[in-house]
Amino acid sequence: MTQNIQTNLETAYNKRFKTIEKRILSALEESKVDFDSLSLEEVRQVTTAIIDLETQTLQDDVQTLLEEKEAIERELEKKSDALQNTKYTIFNVLEDEVLKSQSALAKLHQVKLQSIDLYDILSEMVESAIITALEKDAAGDITESITEVIKEISYESIKEGSLNTIRVRKILSTILVTAIDMAEATPNRAEQVLSSTLKGMRSGLIKSIDRFKSRLEFMPIEAKHILIEDYDTIIEDLNQTDTLFSQVVTTQAHESSQEIKNMLIKLNNEMAYDLEELILISKETADIMKSKFSTFAKTAMKRADIALKSPKAQEAKRMGMQAFGVAKVALGSAIKYANDAIDKK
Repeated sequence: MTQNIQTNLETAYNKRFKTIEKRILSALEESKVDFDSLSLEEVRQVTTAIIDLETQTLQDDVQTLLEEKEAIERELEKKSDALQNTKYTIFNVLEDEVLKSQSALAKLHQVKLQSIDLYDILSEMVESAIITALEKDAAGDITESITEVIKEISYESIKEGSLNTIRVRKILSTILVTAIDMAEATPNRAEQVLSSTLKGMRSGLIKSIDRFKSRLEFMPIEAKHILIEDYDTIIEDLNQTDTLFSQVVTTQAHESSQEIKNMLIKLNNEMAYDLEELILISKETADIMKSKFSTFAKTAMKRADIALKSPKAQEAKRMGMQAFGVAKVALGSAIKYANDAIDKK
């Protein structure tokens, strides 16, 4: 498009007209743009010029909102850190200055585990727990103590958030990666560390799903609607928890040293027979969701059906048909070109 056409468009584009249609048609008519005579690049330039003229204010508004969003996210991160640090301070005061008996401290530590955002410090916490177990039982069997502490850490990290596979995989992977580091640092007890970590992760995941199953019965209406929005994903995720668990182990195995890799693959194969409880609790939970929320799911599907009739859905449908048309023309041109090339031979 020549600079002249663009200048004419900018001059002719008049916002006094109340509708987009009138503004566009008036500007094109006044600037004498003939689409039929334009090349693809010129069509793109004319269209882009119209879009820029019509949407400049909206683009400015979007940019302003994005900048505000970034500022809010930075502030949210700062406040979240401050909240977490304040919780640490409160628990430290209670631990150091108020509670004296081991019994009271043990109860407080349980409350602390349930009150702190664990993912933020998950790796460091797992490392500390395994080191403590190794130090307290330098020569004996550490399997039971590590299994129990990893079970609680896994459970407390998973239980409050969504059960979607991305989140659960991230938590389990973080725990396992830390355990692998500890196993490599203590090669003579590596198998004990890894075996007990896997058992603890499995038990923590089972406990989290069991809690979710129990809470389904008493879930408030608002939460049910949130749940239904993610209904299909949760059902699908529940039907493959054993696969998810094995994939986490296999993935980390292939990213480790050969010795650790062999150890993890062996443990994973052995554990395949012990995943029945995980499979069973996941299936029971999925069945409860299906029986309790099928009505809500059907309602959600009706809403989705209505949404398919929305202007956005209709535009998507039209663009799909147009994309097919573009592809068909391109394919036709390619076939013609190939045929011409064959004929010339």
